[in-house]
Amino acid sequence: MFERAIFSAAVHRVEDLPPDQGMEIAFAGRSNAGKSSAINTIVNRRRLAFSSKTPGRTQAINFFALGPHRFLIDLPGYGYAAVSKRERRSWGTLISAYLQTRNSLCGLILIMDIRHPLTDLDRRLLTWIAALGKPAHALLTKADKLPRAQAMTALRHVEDSLARDFPGFTAQLFSSTKKIGVEQARAVAAGWLK
Repeated sequence: MFERAIFSAAVHRVEDLPPDQGMEIAFAGRSNAGKSSAINTIVNRRRLAFSSKTPGRTQAINFFALGPHRFLIDLPGYGYAAVSKRERRSWGTLISAYLQTRNSLCGLILIMDIRHPLTDLDRRLLTWIAALGKPAHALLTKADKLPRAQAMTALRHVEDSLARDFPGFTAQLFSSTKKIGVEQARAVAAGWLK
């Protein structure tokens, strides 16, 4: 299913969102945490979602179709972005409208750099998702940047924090570069899309 992914739409305004039908998994996280890279790795494509070293590269809600009425959604990053405050506010409005009104949203993949997990903005997003009754799964990206023992310690810390503050939400190690955790991430997403 994931390797059939194709670009479907880029949405810059709430009123341009496609019909709210089917099933969608949204990928969200801080700017430059690795959202686009994670999507590319999961679908086994090099440049389906455009990634960049420049924070804030994703400036629209990008829809990638996996088949009839099944989508992966690449949301603009939050936090620092090399754009104006006005444009960041516009993205915030778009992201919040998408998350709070989209009935077809069946789960959120939260992308967090393993070296900077669970920021205040991450926690705010998880609070929104929990209030909506939707599942969330965190990918601790760039796991190859830490020694294995440190990566496992970071994962345990995040899992403990999620269990305490957001019961039912899960986390795993992930690396687009070293292909760590790809099958686990695909299994979570496939479970939500059934």
